[in-house]
Amino acid sequence: MTHDTLYIGGSWASPSSDERRPVTNPATGAVIGTVPDAGPADLARALSAARAAFPVWAATSLPERVAVLRAIRDGLAARHDELADLITAEMGAPRRVSRSLQVGLPLQVLDGYLSLLAEPAAEPELIGHSRVYRQPVGVVAAITPWNYPIHQAIAKIAPALAAGCPVVLKPSELTPLSTYLLTEIIDAAGLPPGGFNLICGPGAAIGAELVADPTVDLVSFTGSTRAGRQVAAAAAGQLTRVALELGGKSANILLPDADHRVAVKVGVANCFLNTGQTCTALSRMLVHTSAYEEAVERAGEYAAGFTVGDPTDPGTRLGPLVSAAQRDRVQSLVQQGIAAGARLVTGGPAATGLPETGHYVAPTVLADVPPGSELAQEEVFGPVLSILPYRDVDEAVRIANHSRYGLTGGVWSADPERAVAVARRLRTGQVDINGAAFNPVAPFGGYGDSGLGREHGRYGLAEYQELTSVQLPEPRS
Repeated sequence: MTHDTLYIGGSWASPSSDERRPVTNPATGAVIGTVPDAGPADLARALSAARAAFPVWAATSLPERVAVLRAIRDGLAARHDELADLITAEMGAPRRVSRSLQVGLPLQVLDGYLSLLAEPAAEPELIGHSRVYRQPVGVVAAITPWNYPIHQAIAKIAPALAAGCPVVLKPSELTPLSTYLLTEIIDAAGLPPGGFNLICGPGAAIGAELVADPTVDLVSFTGSTRAGRQVAAAAAGQLTRVALELGGKSANILLPDADHRVAVKVGVANCFLNTGQTCTALSRMLVHTSAYEEAVERAGEYAAGFTVGDPTDPGTRLGPLVSAAQRDRVQSLVQQGIAAGARLVTGGPAATGLPETGHYVAPTVLADVPPGSELAQEEVFGPVLSILPYRDVDEAVRIANHSRYGLTGGVWSADPERAVAVARRLRTGQVDINGAAFNPVAPFGGYGDSGLGREHGRYGLAEYQELTSVQLPEPRS
């Protein structure tokens, strides 16, 4: 699957650089494709095309923008299985996850925006003698990660286009192939030339140049907190707006009256979703001392039952991690946790029975994890669950909030309103009660080191808009 072009100004364009980057299958180590690295001249062309497209796209009517979004949505649906298989090949998500989540979720996000735009808010908003208008922010630089390559792209492209903003997209260098397929879909959707542009290359090089370019009006970035800080610092030099969706170390509180049989099983599955490579993973399970040992035993049993192997096998629940470096980092954090006093329940670096090739980690559960340890504080991004005891609700809330992150959380109770009361004490952007499903139209984002701004629905759309107040003269007497 060799790609020799970038997408700039409404057409496929040859890059200025001769550099080609291999894309490997993390389950086999085989090279499955190549893509070109963009050079500075390519970036300049893409930004120039986006800047030229801005007044054209900003002036389009809402029905025209809706038609483009609907075409993208229908194109994704038509190539659903092809796209899912490509994501499985380039990042290792089990096929069932690729179909239901990796492609299914961006379709839900698009459906959410189409529904939102079908009943737009009245404009202008009248405040006293002022009319308040929402205007597109301008050229958007979208930088997306490898763990949900299409979902994260759509979470930025959809609201940007809906608001009237052209986009320059830089996907992760680990998973660019699925983004090429997405670009084919967008190419057929009817945007003006420059309304969408695709450039490829490493974040430390072309991504850094993109963020620092003064012609960019908004940088929307999803990735690690470390990289997010670098993005914010580079954008600050131009006072460029940023929206950052970063890491998480989310707590799942099982209150004493919860159905622990269900809560533990769902909690383990949540933590291991996408082989644990999910920023919203509920990776810290907090259990009252009265039910703690039973919960630890259940979690170990459930985790040990997860089938690890070939992600194309329908029976596989855990595929490989995306790279050898990611696998080694996860194993190192587990070893640090054990050295700090955590009790290994199942899995761990010495686990056997894993495939001989590929970047695999066994499903791992650790109990008695010290709340202040590296394992309890750092995002692992692998199939690793930490279980911590608490003595009362106040202590559970303190442990949950003892984190520099604040992306998501969970609370379980036989009384949903009691769970909501606890949820409102958590310093986090969203909380699931009793395993409630993700809502793709509710605001998504975090506190603290989990980022700035929100994605999805009307709050996500607002990130791509500026406000203009027009004051009308008061009638003269």
